[in-house]
Amino acid sequence: MENKEVQQPKENKEFVRDNSFNGKRRPKKRVCQFCADKNAVIDYKDAGKLRKFLSERGKILPRRVTSTCAMHQREVTAAIKKAREIALLPYTND
Repeated sequence: MENKEVQQPKENKEFVRDNSFNGKRRPKKRVCQFCADKNAVIDYKDAGKLRKFLSERGKILPRRVTSTCAMHQREVTAAIKKAREIALLPYTND
């Protein structure tokens, strides 16, 4: 005779997991600084303001880093390229 233990069916405790947080805090929604300040103008001659949108190596930072909207990111990119062309900003920082 074999000694088979009869397993009792386990209680069905289904846990519903909320995957929206994954145990981490949800980051705050960042607002485009140009949309927040209606008087802010993106000008290719303002090299100091445009440097905030460049990396240490001279690359243009993406939207997810700078937290600008798509429309203003395009304007910033065009202004940086124009400022580089007339030598207000460097193409690279070596």
